[in-house]
Amino acid sequence: MNGEIRLVCAVDRQAFRLNVDLSLPGSGITALFGPSGSGKTTCLRLLAGLERLPGVQCSVGDQVWQDDQRGIFVPPHQRALGVVFQDASLFAHLSVRDNLLFGQRRVPAGQRRRQLGEITALLGLETLLDRLPAALSGGERQRVAMGRALLAEPALLLMDEPLAALDWRRKQEILPYLERLHQELAIPMVYVSHAPDEVARLADHLVLLDGGQVIGQGALNTVLARTDLPPVFAEDPGVVLSVCIAEQADDGLTRLSFPGGDLWVAQRAQAIGTPLRCRIHARDVSLSRQPLVESSILNAVRANVLDFTPCTVPGQVLVRLTVDGTILLARITQRSIQRLQIQAGDTVYAQIKSVALLD
Repeated sequence: MNGEIRLVCAVDRQAFRLNVDLSLPGSGITALFGPSGSGKTTCLRLLAGLERLPGVQCSVGDQVWQDDQRGIFVPPHQRALGVVFQDASLFAHLSVRDNLLFGQRRVPAGQRRRQLGEITALLGLETLLDRLPAALSGGERQRVAMGRALLAEPALLLMDEPLAALDWRRKQEILPYLERLHQELAIPMVYVSHAPDEVARLADHLVLLDGGQVIGQGALNTVLARTDLPPVFAEDPGVVLSVCIAEQADDGLTRLSFPGGDLWVAQRAQAIGTPLRCRIHARDVSLSRQPLVESSILNAVRANVLDFTPCTVPGQVLVRLTVDGTILLARITQRSIQRLQIQAGDTVYAQIKSVALLD
């Protein structure tokens, strides 16, 4: 089952109005992001069929799951999807192995593409198979819940803030496994979150919700770089770049390559060619009319100025730049804009003081 994920809904529910028209990619991870009460979880529950509201249209590829005008409503257990909630909801009396196999038993034997061993290896569960849920950490329980959902052979994987109940350490434990699912399995995911760090690290496509409305959606960095939207990173806007390791230098540095140029960071252990993500905060980008000369800043790229937006910080401005099609944001003072006489269309040098690798 391939193709886009569609959800259309315009309905009043008590004091809340949900009005969305979503066309989500049929691959990668789409993050639904917004404050509490923005409609994220309601959208996910509508996709899952766990909530039925009038007038909803919902489909995945060529499979229509709800269309009231045509009298179609496919109940949750008949939808080819897996759902992972904040609470892993494992069966307390069953071992990890039996919890995993519970998901597989929903699928006829001839339609089972993934085997128990493959999923346990992917999620690092091999040594936990004989344990009961009570003997697992919160992160381990969530990994079992993910494995159970994957063994149900979903065409779509829904995740409703799966890390929200975990502390920082457990989140760091489980994030690499989510990345592995992203990289190794061709299953589209819809991931509900209000945590910017999770969105930056995992999402390919981003939907911003507020008050039941979609206020922005698109490729991750495209949305992050829109200065007409509330910043995802609160008062610290920035962008996320997809990079790959291009060189391991002898002086303890690693060169990262992206379509707009190169960035140097402290040495990484991964092999050349490894894809990574990095976050560049607008506060860590300064602008110059001339190339760097005798500076301790290693990273500078030639950029074109797109536009300016007033910043929430008094006296400062957000400058949107393009580096061969890659968008960067710089936060500088209004005085610097005037002193350097920077205008839209000008060529400048973006000096990047800090690059934060997301891992």
